Amino acid sequence: MTAAGSVSAHIRLPQFRWLDGRRRIHLSDGPIDLIIEAYGPPDVVERAYAAAYDRLTGLLDELCAELPQLRRQVFPGQKVLRGSVASRMEASVLPYASDGFITPMAAVAGSVADTVLAALVAGAGGELSRAFVNNGGDIALHLTPGTRFVAGLVTRPDQPSLFARTEIPAESGIRGITTSGAPGRSFSLGIADAVTVLGATAAEADAAATVIANAVDLPGDPRILRRPANALQPDSDLEERLVTCHVPSLAEQDKAIALERGRVVANRLVSDGRISGAALYLQGATRFVSLPLALALSSTVIEEGTTSNTLLITGGAGDG
Repeated sequence: MTAAGSVSAHIRLPQFRWLDGRRRIHLSDGPIDLIIEAYGPPDVVERAYAAAYDRLTGLLDELCAELPQLRRQVFPGQKVLRGSVASRMEASVLPYASDGFITPMAAVAGSVADTVLAALVAGAGGELSRAFVNNGGDIALHLTPGTRFVAGLVTRPDQPSLFARTEIPAESGIRGITTSGAPGRSFSLGIADAVTVLGATAAEADAAATVIANAVDLPGDPRILRRPANALQPDSDLEERLVTCHVPSLAEQDKAIALERGRVVANRLVSDGRISGAALYLQGATRFVSLPLALALSSTVIEEGTTSNTLLITGGAGDG
């Protein structure tokens, strides 16, 4: 595949490699790490992959140009960001601005996934039956009528095993599935191992997963180790706010209390129409919110090397 043929030589290019016998591709640039799969005729899929590569080229630089503002708290009515990805991030977190502290960085992974997926689909000229862009566990989906994905929900990235799976048919309107939690790539104010959210876009689901994961907590519990975010990462958008570093083994009652706090928030977001559903996981205890197709699994270990919080297991009708 020839990708980014028109890109100027001085622009930093993403890393590219084929996966699974040229079925999927892996694209990366700095902290952006994408697994992409498209379903359609081979020539269409190759064209789509080239479009995804072209869109990722320079995307990180676009974000870096507005990074100081992306790390600042968002306030109700705010609209200050200019870039397409940055604006998507801002729009996704604005519904939570009146509830407390949040920055556009809460939706960065999902927004990148949405943006690259849009380029992928456009590059294929509408000829893909299904596709996904997985950005480190935050996944943007493309589904055409009659198709579906089945998503496996992973407990935590450092101990990868499935705790549930859920079916996502095209007719559901769900086009994003994202995960947040204390053991993930980003800091969390809560103690959840994983909060997976299904939403209309990956960006919207990403913001909601952050909010719900922050709510799964035992505030003031001295057993939980927390440190200021900027002591761990000086340029963190969370600044001096305490983030979770270690959660000891908890009694069932404590897990129930923490999960209930998150469940209340998730229920409210479902009622408000901001998300379609959520799955909350903490040390073997699970709460499902508006996921009628979610099926609990016995612990299923994922192959070594899996790093994403959410793994797409299989698909349905319409494979190209």
